[in-house]
Amino acid sequence: EGVTAGKGNTDGVATTTTATAAVASCQYRCIECNQEANELYRDYNHGVLKITICKSCQKPVDKYIEYDPVIILINAILCKAQAYRHILFNTKINMHGKLCIFCLLCEAYLRWWQLQDSNQNTDPDDFIRYAKEWDFYRMFAIASLEQTAFFIGIFTFLWVVRPMTAEKKPNFVLLLKALLLSSYGKLLLIPAVIWEHDYTPLCLRLIKVFVLTSNFQAIRVTLNINRKLSLLAILSGLLLESTMVYFFQRIEWDIGSDCAVYKPQDF
Repeated sequence: EGVTAGKGNTDGVATTTTATAAVASCQYRCIECNQEANELYRDYNHGVLKITICKSCQKPVDKYIEYDPVIILINAILCKAQAYRHILFNTKINMHGKLCIFCLLCEAYLRWWQLQDSNQNTDPDDFIRYAKEWDFYRMFAIASLEQTAFFIGIFTFLWVVRPMTAEKKPNFVLLLKALLLSSYGKLLLIPAVIWEHDYTPLCLRLIKVFVLTSNFQAIRVTLNINRKLSLLAILSGLLLESTMVYFFQRIEWDIGSDCAVYKPQDF
């Protein structure tokens, strides 16, 4: 979709005011230097394409428009800033909400699985289907609240340091979409649980680190800020999320975790 959207005008006809306004409102970004660009490539008919060269860094605005999606995905998994800029600025992805819900379902299932594993009982009355179903809904609600707290912590920190982070007002809507997309690593929770192994707790911790690393890169790329501020934003989100976890523990809710199984004797 990003390739189609980045097509330039080559027919030599004078551009109307409406068309000019449309082009001006549809800004892309150079994946190398993050400068704005009006187009990604020009189509000279008969399948002849010429990638636009960035006026700032003199490099192709977006080399990924010629890459296979699998290569782009691999570069995104490696947390390359260029791949993140291509995905966030130069493509049209409208699956943020669906991806968020699916990730929360994965995390809720993991917590529910840990809760059932830590509360094993041979009494048949404890295996009533609707009771377990409500446990899953509770885990989904808790996972949603914790993720919301994590995002609020990030946005609060960035709002406080906003005068130091950017020359213009940051786009927090775009940042939210970037954070939702960069949380795709949570989808790995399900395979980690299905193929249960002695190293499953370690895998869950590594998945958590990968998700935080992706969030860190998404913040840095979206707002074009340095690594220090991005790291502090992530730590602020983790602090508020940990506060939420502590609150749930104090009211004696079995909330589970993506790193360890909480048991009554742990409190």
